[in-house]
Amino acid sequence: MSNRYPRTRRTTRTLVHGLVAILGLALCAPGVVAAAQTLDRIVAVVNEDVVLASELEQELREVRAQLDARGVPTPSAERLRQQVLERLVMQRIQLNEADRAGISVDDATLNAAVQRVARNNDMSLSELRDAMAGQGMDFADFRDRLRRDIKINRLQQQALSRRVNVSSQEIEDQLEQQQRAGSGYEYRLRHILVSIPEAASAKEVEAAREEARTIYENLTAGESDFSAVAAARSDSQTALEGGDLGWRSNAELPTLFAERVPGMSVGEVSRPIRNPSGFHIIQLADRRASERHMVEQTRARHILIKPNAVVTAADARQRLESLRRRIQAGESFEELARANSDDGGSASQGGELGWVNPGTMVPRFEQTMDRLDEGEISQPFETRYGWHIVQVLERRRHDSTDDVQRNRAANEIRQRKEEEAREQWLRRLREEAYVDYRLEE
Repeated sequence: MSNRYPRTRRTTRTLVHGLVAILGLALCAPGVVAAAQTLDRIVAVVNEDVVLASELEQELREVRAQLDARGVPTPSAERLRQQVLERLVMQRIQLNEADRAGISVDDATLNAAVQRVARNNDMSLSELRDAMAGQGMDFADFRDRLRRDIKINRLQQQALSRRVNVSSQEIEDQLEQQQRAGSGYEYRLRHILVSIPEAASAKEVEAAREEARTIYENLTAGESDFSAVAAARSDSQTALEGGDLGWRSNAELPTLFAERVPGMSVGEVSRPIRNPSGFHIIQLADRRASERHMVEQTRARHILIKPNAVVTAADARQRLESLRRRIQAGESFEELARANSDDGGSASQGGELGWVNPGTMVPRFEQTMDRLDEGEISQPFETRYGWHIVQVLERRRHDSTDDVQRNRAANEIRQRKEEEAREQWLRRLREEAYVDYRLEE
């Protein structure tokens, strides 16, 4: 087992983001060309696998292009090589773990992922191939990268899904905390980590503390750019992104920073903050007010007829046409819904669906409903539930910020827990892996 301290790397938050990031390199980095033929050698042994010099050189080219595209100063060649090699090592460790767990990616899933990349870049599949060929990227290699990303993503989902739960009480506590703090803001953070190994000696802790103190003093004296220092000296998973953590609400802030950030001014750099993984320094890069969420709600009612062994689709449609004529002739929609609708939930309410938010109903139902004027009754139409007629009673603009905040709080709590659980999980995997570096051979 290697005695080097593990540096972990956060995977992309969503699979699609990761896929686009790979393609984005090909489209926005014209300096990237196909790897030159190199006499290969092993630069790291990872469990029963290896990392080759050619793989490291290719990854280095791509990381440099990404840093240039973001305007982040490139760290020293030695430091960058170490960071990128550790990234490849962590990838190998996770792929080994995925193989042990029996996780695989079939061609249909991979093909769908490639199609998503093309769509997200407003390209056809042939245009995607041409764009990559024009940048010297091999399409088969691109597919292999996507397959690895999907495999790692599935492994992480499998490993973390059992570890992360969000209770209704946690959501209420989060909303109450936000209300007390007057939280109506989102924050953009940058982050530097000076790591310490598990079971670190007092000497190792003190050395890390001194390095963090030096970094902090240089930053606050205006002698260094935060992004450049993060790229060159941070052990964080976001080092090669200049330490950028992106925009986050209060609930999305790592627990370690949550109490400090709201009181910081834009541009301010925090003193080093200690936790078991090391010393953290953060900068509040920007702050913005959270937006109110106004939606147009529709109050509607419907009658549903479900085809079955006795009632054909044609019968259901014909029956609804008859009911529609009766309603237009003056009979009560409410009474006819109670007597005829197969939607048990709404039939007892006279077909009432209450106030409906956009996206609540299945697409065909919502599209039909949205085309109606107030008071208008639709022609019969079909969804996967059966045949319907729907009547729009009224519409209104509604402030759904509270509902949005509740859903967001649940998602943010889950995301924060997943990030913390992922760090611990990756740290454990790295500690348990056999890694032998051979860069200097």
